[in-house]
Amino acid sequence: MNVVILDGDVSYPPTSGKRLRSLHLMLGLASRHHITYIARGNGDAVANEKARDYLAGKGIDARIIDAPVARKKGVGFYARLMGNLFAGTPYSVTSHFSEVVRSAVHEFAAKNPVDLWQVEWSGYLYALQGLGRPLREMPIVMQAHNVDALIWQRYHEAERNFFKRWYIAEQWRKFHRFEADAFRAVRRVVAVSAEDAALARRWYGIDNVDVVDNGVDVSYFCNVRPRDGSRAILYLGALDWRPNLDALDLLLGEIFPNVHRRLPDARLVIVGRNPPARLRQRVEAMPGVELHADVPDVRPFMESSAVMAVPLRIGGGSRLKILEALAAGLPVVSTRIGAEGLAIRPGQDFTLADTTGDMADRLVECLSTPAPYRRQAQEGRGIVASRYDWSTLSDRLERVWERAVAAAPTPSEGRSP
Repeated sequence: MNVVILDGDVSYPPTSGKRLRSLHLMLGLASRHHITYIARGNGDAVANEKARDYLAGKGIDARIIDAPVARKKGVGFYARLMGNLFAGTPYSVTSHFSEVVRSAVHEFAAKNPVDLWQVEWSGYLYALQGLGRPLREMPIVMQAHNVDALIWQRYHEAERNFFKRWYIAEQWRKFHRFEADAFRAVRRVVAVSAEDAALARRWYGIDNVDVVDNGVDVSYFCNVRPRDGSRAILYLGALDWRPNLDALDLLLGEIFPNVHRRLPDARLVIVGRNPPARLRQRVEAMPGVELHADVPDVRPFMESSAVMAVPLRIGGGSRLKILEALAAGLPVVSTRIGAEGLAIRPGQDFTLADTTGDMADRLVECLSTPAPYRRQAQEGRGIVASRYDWSTLSDRLERVWERAVAAAPTPSEGRSP
């Protein structure tokens, strides 16, 4: 098939969970289909060229449209947030609208046959509008890396500031309506977990949802061996994503200080992309904490750590970093939300800790008596190898593509997003 994958973020290098998923599923199908990858660049010409070269080497025609999204800082950002109070669409969707991206997509469609469109986020369906048919009559598969309305619900539940809580409630309401329209407007929606799929069916009354789990390149991590006697706690994640920053706030403010008081030689190692300046400053002021930004390979940090901490209380989808840790045989201590959507068992494959005090206790226990936690990680490693390798998941996505192309167009009733 001639498949166009439309992405609001260049998925190479794969420095976040979303990028890892998009890239590996695409690579798994590039030898069987002609894939054109149209992605939105962030203004880094060197990075764009590296991405194009890498993908070309994998048989993928990458077309990167350099149109950076407006930055989330400064007076202009807050003015746009206030202006969104009078809009019907969530701010994080309107901020991604680009006539440059839309024009590039339309120009490609006018000159090339397309059997299937895959959109990596609902916020980019706008780029397919106006191609001669309503969205419902086009062969579109949409990846739902999260059910975004659920994330906004959890933002609302976690926020204590009255005015921020009120604003977040408005965004939550808008996302629920926008996402319902988007999920109903496409042939197939691809959720990352059975839990997300069930939620989408329940909230939005749809039956066009398939599940393709998040995964891991098992072979990439199979030779990692976490070091005996390590006192390092690893936190891994994209540091420009709000749920990860919220989790880090708990880790730096409550959990690690508790651990450090009891084990003065304990270390917290934070690894991730695009850390904000305020996080760098906070880490510099804390004993026993170090930050490693934009690293090319996370495996050395896994080898030198004793445990991965996942204190997430906001999120959706499922965490690729947990799959990576278990594939490497690294023990995991996580909240219930952190481990959500994964077929791993608390007490057998990972350790569940839902309060900051409980997480600190379990981390101290893991650093002091690592053997039971290592056994858990080996159990988890087996689950990951048998269920979550990308090669199996790419086959599953291919079957979704085939269903979407074979399906008769749905009636174009109601309104598209």
